[in-house]
Amino acid sequence: MPFFAYKARNNRGELLEGVLEGSDSGAVAEQLFTTGATPVSIVETKKKATDGDNGEWWRQLFEEKVRSIDVQLFSRQMYTLLKAGVPIMRGLAGLQESAVNKSFSRVLKDVRESLDAGRELSASLRRHPEVFSTFYINMVRVGETTGRLEEIFLRLFDHLEFERDMRQRVKTALRYPTFVVVAMIVAIGVINYFVIPAFAKVYAGFKAELPWMTRLLIASSDFTVQYWWVILLGLVGAVGGFIAWTRTPKGRYRWDKIKLRMPIFGKIVLKATLARFARSFALASKSGVPIVQGMNVVAQTVDNAYIASRIEQMRDGVERGESILRTAVTTGVFTPVVLQMVAVGEESGSLDDLMDEIAGMYEREVDYELKTLASQIEPILIAGLGILVLIMALGVFLPIWDLGRAAIK
Repeated sequence: MPFFAYKARNNRGELLEGVLEGSDSGAVAEQLFTTGATPVSIVETKKKATDGDNGEWWRQLFEEKVRSIDVQLFSRQMYTLLKAGVPIMRGLAGLQESAVNKSFSRVLKDVRESLDAGRELSASLRRHPEVFSTFYINMVRVGETTGRLEEIFLRLFDHLEFERDMRQRVKTALRYPTFVVVAMIVAIGVINYFVIPAFAKVYAGFKAELPWMTRLLIASSDFTVQYWWVILLGLVGAVGGFIAWTRTPKGRYRWDKIKLRMPIFGKIVLKATLARFARSFALASKSGVPIVQGMNVVAQTVDNAYIASRIEQMRDGVERGESILRTAVTTGVFTPVVLQMVAVGEESGSLDDLMDEIAGMYEREVDYELKTLASQIEPILIAGLGILVLIMALGVFLPIWDLGRAAIK
């Protein structure tokens, strides 16, 4: 998303300046309004908010990037410090000095300087959208307005722990299939570039008509040897074009929708996304965020444009006075069991607790799907590998077999 340089004034009339990321100037203005600031000017810029000396940009390129675990630990430490009664400025100073990640230390330094200038903590964190997500900042804003900032930081820590655990389990489950697919691609390249050309020279001495499968393999090998650069450029262009397409709003929406319909992987992505939605909704609800505002914030955390549009559809329905159950049914993404739990939670007034239950249920299902992912993919990989070996074997050995049969006759 583009970046916008803004000037705004807070409730005390002080001038605030910075850079925010947003889909358009209206979205940036909405972010400023949520922090209690009134925008004066918003201009698109290509320059991100910096957290260090511009003269040291070359050194920052080689420093470690801020990771999600850094933000997670920061949340836990802030909870501990605030619960112990340590002032925010003194706590941030200690965290800055003890931060192992130098990039994150500079971020904390900028946050402290921003607080010194009279900004609120949420507005100071908003200066670094590449480190703190919109959901994170909005939850801190809620904590400031409700006076439950330490509780918000603890819940954010649990939320980030869930997100990190989910990503790690997905990576672990995909490690074996990825290794097999890469090995198959490398094997195909080696066979096309080295093995088949050697057999082609032998077949040329036969001076006999070769089977169509052998001719196909030889033609494929010749193209790979002579035009490998075309294949490489084609792959790079395809990957680059795909990435550029998914970065457009329309392309990302379509790709996120396609991901949900993929065999095997689609149901895992859907359940993980809905688990993230339910957990975030429960967190926002327990923190005192109104339902409409909470859905608006949660829609930015699901990391799926298609599901986000369905959550926004739910928000619009709630704004019109419809029940959460009715709006959830119209989205078409929730299972009947979940809809029943939403109905009970809405009727009993314990929707946040039941949303936690929904998140736990989806998390258990995702965990089971990830544990059985290798066994689900294995037959597909074996079938693909078998077809590849069959094509190679028939293409390579059919001519030899035909010549041997002719010699026997």
